[in-house]
Amino acid sequence: MDGKASTLVHILVIALSLTAFGFAIAAERRRSTGTITTDNFNATYCVYDSDVATGYGVGSFLFLLSSQSLLMGVTKCMCFGKPLAPGGNRAWSIIYFASSWLTFLIAESCLLAGATKNAYHTKYRHVIYAQNWTCESLRKGVFIAGSVFAVFTMILNVYYYMYFAKATDQAARKTNKSSSTVGMAGYT
Repeated sequence: MDGKASTLVHILVIALSLTAFGFAIAAERRRSTGTITTDNFNATYCVYDSDVATGYGVGSFLFLLSSQSLLMGVTKCMCFGKPLAPGGNRAWSIIYFASSWLTFLIAESCLLAGATKNAYHTKYRHVIYAQNWTCESLRKGVFIAGSVFAVFTMILNVYYYMYFAKATDQAARKTNKSSSTVGMAGYT
């Protein structure tokens, strides 16, 4: 790495995360809605429209997963590979690492839950027996929450990678320095 984080990794992480963000916004805008219909036997059903939001939600999930996997593969999940030099860069690297995983898990949970719930409503029709004539639909904001946490994950991942690169470079410089040693042989 030579003291600098790879620009290609930064660009790929940002591009994948922003694509996940875009898909999550598209999923929110295309959530399924239900309409009440009555069939020939006078049974009332909720019929749901297209399943596009589910595909967008799953796409967002996969793009964010790819972004996180790429970065964890490059940094070897911070557990394997080169050691990190003690100091501020290592501390910030650990903080950003833990924070990015937390926001990543929240984002993925929102996206997966939204896609699953949206798919459930579009695949099945429910007979309505009560006097309450409403069709269930995915709650507003589930995909938005996923998209917001995807952006937080992207920002934290960029900072994590930046501090990780600095900490590994410091460790490499410290091990490459020639250290002065005390000679143990006697004068003769």
